[in-house]
Amino acid sequence: MTNVVIVDAVRTPIGRRGGGLASVHPAELLSIVQKGLIDRTGIDPAVVGQVVSGCVSQVGEQSFNIGRTAWLSAGLPLGVAATTVDTQCGSSQQATSLASALVGSGLVDVAIGCGVEVMSRVPIGSNSGKKLGLGVPIPRTYFGQYEMTSQFEGAERIADKWGISREDTDAFGLLSQQRAAQAWAEDRFAGQYISIDAPDLDEEGKPTGTTHRVSRDEGLRETTLEKLQSLKPVARENGVHTAGNSSQISDGAAAVLMMTEDKAAALGLKPRARIIDSCLVGVDPVLMLTGPIDATQRLLQRNNLSIDDIDTFEINEAFASVVLAWAKELGADIAKTNPNGGAIALGHPLGATGAFLITKALYELERTGGRYGIISMCCGGGIGTGTLIERL
Repeated sequence: MTNVVIVDAVRTPIGRRGGGLASVHPAELLSIVQKGLIDRTGIDPAVVGQVVSGCVSQVGEQSFNIGRTAWLSAGLPLGVAATTVDTQCGSSQQATSLASALVGSGLVDVAIGCGVEVMSRVPIGSNSGKKLGLGVPIPRTYFGQYEMTSQFEGAERIADKWGISREDTDAFGLLSQQRAAQAWAEDRFAGQYISIDAPDLDEEGKPTGTTHRVSRDEGLRETTLEKLQSLKPVARENGVHTAGNSSQISDGAAAVLMMTEDKAAALGLKPRARIIDSCLVGVDPVLMLTGPIDATQRLLQRNNLSIDDIDTFEINEAFASVVLAWAKELGADIAKTNPNGGAIALGHPLGATGAFLITKALYELERTGGRYGIISMCCGGGIGTGTLIERL
């Protein structure tokens, strides 16, 4: 199989709910990172063989193949095709995997994997709400096979199974905030994000003709362990998860440019990393969120690596228990896991997060001189995404 390399990766700052990016149409936000890759590398956009995008709530502003709409909205060549996929929270990571597979199989020489979610404008679950009058996504036959649980309940059951306490989850929530604050203080995210000029809106929600600049992740909060311990659980009366140790509702977009090594050489571009392997695994849909365990195991086994061979991990912080259970099961070093903070502090714009985590992992390997990085996410319905990259 052809070697697939990452030439560039970029993201927007992650906006908080109702924050700086809430006035931006999702397709316009995605178009900024798509075009950002073209502008930063200087490539002719016509050489892109295909764009694969991820988005979870594909309704309203995020419907109608948003990856294609974004590309055209950026004024990019109409001959470049795009498709949009839904793998729940792992959508843009799976989009990146599919794009890399297109390159690796020889179908195209250059591809973009990307994703977007503006949860301020299209709330989670909008595409399956009863108010649409289109029925519900789960048929009665499903209940004869599996119990239907929420992601919050799945996270609590994971905490039960792996012996994770409220003290553990609060401590991890604080660690995420501390790491993200340190990363920004030390300018570790430099180069990986594009500042966004977002429109100002009046009281009726109409553009005023002025803009404001978003140049920083908005989810960071100054907090203490005592403050986190005072928050009420959100799923169970005596549960371990609160708003302070769970991912945030967020807005954002991210994109990854991949191509063959030969194409990179022909275009005079320097590859930054190689995609060694990727996977998509199915896991128990009742616990639902254990996918990173199975995905990481599969990547390590298929590539004859041990957990200690990996220099950095990006494991999505959907809930603190997800990462803590993953680390317990695999014996992973928390010091190498989400070293610059994760979704608890930075946010989790659903369909954009996978490409965002790949971007973070790439830059962290370059910052530290590490070799291998693993990126993995849990996904609704019991799915796990996984990507293994090697810095070049």
